[in-house]
Amino acid sequence: MEKVCTIIGTVVAKPETREELLAILTAQVAPTRAEPGCINYDFHADADDPCTFVFYENWRSKADLDDHLKMPHLKPLFDRQEALLACPVEIRFLDMLSDWAN
Repeated sequence: MEKVCTIIGTVVAKPETREELLAILTAQVAPTRAEPGCINYDFHADADDPCTFVFYENWRSKADLDDHLKMPHLKPLFDRQEALLACPVEIRFLDMLSDWAN
């Protein structure tokens, strides 16, 4: 069995595009959570920087994450990255050291 793929994705809005980006990212949550490989997909804003959005995600496998990145509900973000983002999306891969909490 392939190991779970855990990532933290960071997306930083330009100040003038924060509200538009927030709407786009918020709209991704429900369809992403419905994807078959999604274990959890949690959306946050940085407490000190409202232009910085963070996703904590767990996927059944790296292949499931790769499939997610091809989904049409991500197109509004990918099509407008240059206009909306202050810097490229950062994806940090993590290895879980603890057991899953129940």
